[in-house]
Amino acid sequence: MARKLVVKRGGKLGAPPGTLLHIGRHKPDSAAIRLITYGPEQLEESPVENLARFQRPERAGQISWLNVDGLADPAVVESLGSLYELHPLVMEDILNTDQRPKVEEYPGYLYIVLRMLRFDKDRQQIHSEQLSLVLGKDYVLSFQERPGDVFEGVRERLRAGRRIRFMRSDYLAYALLDAVVDHYFEMLEYIGEQVEELEDQVIDAPGPDTLARMHHYKREMLLLRKSIWPLRELLSRLARDENPLISEETRLYLRDVYDHVIHVMDSIDTIRELLVSMLDLYLSSVSKRTNEIMKVLTIFASLFMPLTFIVGVYGMNFDVMPELRWVWGYPAVMLLMLVLVVGLLVLFRRRRWI
Repeated sequence: MARKLVVKRGGKLGAPPGTLLHIGRHKPDSAAIRLITYGPEQLEESPVENLARFQRPERAGQISWLNVDGLADPAVVESLGSLYELHPLVMEDILNTDQRPKVEEYPGYLYIVLRMLRFDKDRQQIHSEQLSLVLGKDYVLSFQERPGDVFEGVRERLRAGRRIRFMRSDYLAYALLDAVVDHYFEMLEYIGEQVEELEDQVIDAPGPDTLARMHHYKREMLLLRKSIWPLRELLSRLARDENPLISEETRLYLRDVYDHVIHVMDSIDTIRELLVSMLDLYLSSVSKRTNEIMKVLTIFASLFMPLTFIVGVYGMNFDVMPELRWVWGYPAVMLLMLVLVVGLLVLFRRRRWI
């Protein structure tokens, strides 16, 4: 069964932007689509199993949230785009999952892109995926790259009939943005704990593994910063620009999310600075250990240098050497070498070299 692929802007397939190409041999996995329709008094939650028969919910006073998990099948995005009258560029950006966080205004809806980040504790890696939100007057569409998200808290609030059930669709969009940003805090808290443990390791027993972990976390912090930094401008625009889809009350909440993002950026910068200082501390610790080793080796070399001279002198093959046939020659030489060693140790101790 052939499928369609939207070519990226400036892609390598030799087709103009937005061109749909048919590619065979591979049948994509079907996306998981879930619809939540709610109002002050009721909530309906169900999966969308047959997209061909799906009708756009249009009930007065009710908000619909359609969540799509997985973008393997572009036909799903194309069908929903036709149903909700999305611009072709919006559908293209949804499928091209390397977009920078941004917000774009279209007639009747807003298109919002941001990064949803999750931390794999087993591999100690950050997984980044694109989250696309389409905010309309009475609906919100969310598109994720793969199953699994950070929105369970929002779903629980909807099921519990809390404040969100009495608000407009813009408040739902705010709740989704807030859930993503709150998960940034959880992720940074865990990474901060790991970095603190790494700091203790740098002080106590630095090694090659310690250096590798420091560079790993520095790369992860760089990824975080690149993913979150543009989110400031996005939230600033949503909270500042006049748009009939966003009420004045929701703008207050968006400003709060903006403050949270600033806090996240400060935390990222703090961890990055800590990692840089830890790298300097690691290099100092390694240099100190190397100096201690060289110090011990130098002391041993200094102790054996006069002993080597003495045995070298008496190891010469001359027939006439006064001490060679002396009865006390050997004990005297051994005593001399012992006195030299003790004398050098006393000298090093007084100079505080050991």
